Amino acid sequence: MHIAFLNPQGNFDPADSHWTEHADFGGQLVYVKELALAMGELGHRVDIITRRIMDPDWPQFAAFLDGYPGRPEANVRILRIPCGPDRFLPKEELWPHLGPDWVSGILDFYRNEGALPHAFTAHYADGGLAAALIRRETGIPFTFTAHSLGAQKMDKLGASPGDLADLDARYHFARRVAAERVSMSHAGCIVASTRQERMEQYSHRVYRGAVDVNDEARFAVVPPGVNRRIFSPLPAPADGNVRRRIEAAIVRDVSAERRGLPLVVCSSRLDRKKNHLGLVRAFVQSERLRAAANLALVVRGLDDPLRQRDQLRGEERAILDEVAALLDEHGLWDAVVSFTLDSQQELAAAYRHLATRRSVFALTALYEPFGLAPLEAMSCGLPAVVTKNGGPDESMREGEQKFGVLVDPEDPNDIARGLLEILADDDAWNRYREAGIRRVVSRYTWERTAAGYLAAVEAMSGREHAAGELPIPTYFTHPTEETDVPLADLGVLYFDTHGEGG
Repeated sequence: MHIAFLNPQGNFDPADSHWTEHADFGGQLVYVKELALAMGELGHRVDIITRRIMDPDWPQFAAFLDGYPGRPEANVRILRIPCGPDRFLPKEELWPHLGPDWVSGILDFYRNEGALPHAFTAHYADGGLAAALIRRETGIPFTFTAHSLGAQKMDKLGASPGDLADLDARYHFARRVAAERVSMSHAGCIVASTRQERMEQYSHRVYRGAVDVNDEARFAVVPPGVNRRIFSPLPAPADGNVRRRIEAAIVRDVSAERRGLPLVVCSSRLDRKKNHLGLVRAFVQSERLRAAANLALVVRGLDDPLRQRDQLRGEERAILDEVAALLDEHGLWDAVVSFTLDSQQELAAAYRHLATRRSVFALTALYEPFGLAPLEAMSCGLPAVVTKNGGPDESMREGEQKFGVLVDPEDPNDIARGLLEILADDDAWNRYREAGIRRVVSRYTWERTAAGYLAAVEAMSGREHAAGELPIPTYFTHPTEETDVPLADLGVLYFDTHGEGG
């Protein structure tokens, strides 16, 4: 089968360049790359179609054709199609260029090559819009994976009628939501990572009339995978250096009598929703937890993050200042270590080493849409204690089986309880280690993700598309001020001003 991935934002190259340097170069690109390579490994022809960038600051993205040497290169291509001006553009600025430039360029390429793909898989709203335009012209079906939805971002930003215009000027929510609604209504299958994502996020009032979350034929729940080439219990080249760095940090930060204890490790980015303070409060309030383990905080780019926090700004600095204040208040600086891990390879090496110390991974986020990080730790043999809110509720248990421990992130006592469930009992630690590895291998690999996508593609290809497709706004093919998506339309949808409630 020949499948093309539509992902105009960010970019792809053999070195994964700039993946940590811009908001558009993040987890979505990892997802697309790993899924495409897994499909290629299964023998399918795969194209990753993205945007060509002719910019001296982004030289890796100038070539029209690229690939991944050493991987299934005969099966997987990177195609870069011009889309608007040559320079890099953030995803919010791509909307007027997708239809006139990018979609036209994609169709011209395949027609010149002599054959169109059998199916497309579209990622984020911009990829979904492009897939709908291609389907309108060619009839080729597509799957749609949102990765994130505009309505949820508006919720998080606390959108109100008074600030809607300002938010739209920055994020172009009217265009994004219109594109999402088109993507949902035209897609042969919508791929969600969890059932909760399907039932809660797609049922937002903004998507009313575009999709029915109860339509089993329109959805497939396909979780993303763990890169087990990196996140594995097996030794790797980075292990020695990372082990020495962690042990040196423990000697630097932790009192001598505590240095042999396991660690509760938090490697989340510094963000309020990741709830670092909830974990620290659990640690400072629980004498039993402090007797069982030290606390470890990982902050990328700083060798001694808690003492170098003046190098951070904004929310990151504020979070570490509050952590430091709690340690001051309770006199617990000698029970906390902090250090940097600067790549996935280093992160995996750290998890392997911490497993030899019988440590525990902790993710106490207020809400976690899917929760890949704990699965990566588990894949290396490190048991996990994870928020019960969001995707981990599905990945950490199945029926009566438990693969990790779920906790209430807003209850420090429950966080401590969950950590002690593993730390206080050697048999429990061993049981969760083995169960975690087994869970990842059996369900959360990219090979399993690829198989899920391929099943969705085959199912939608043999099915008549449901009626009720939404019209594609003229703006996306003929962008002018006059044809732009009206902000008032978004206001009606989001604020429910037509009075239907819900």
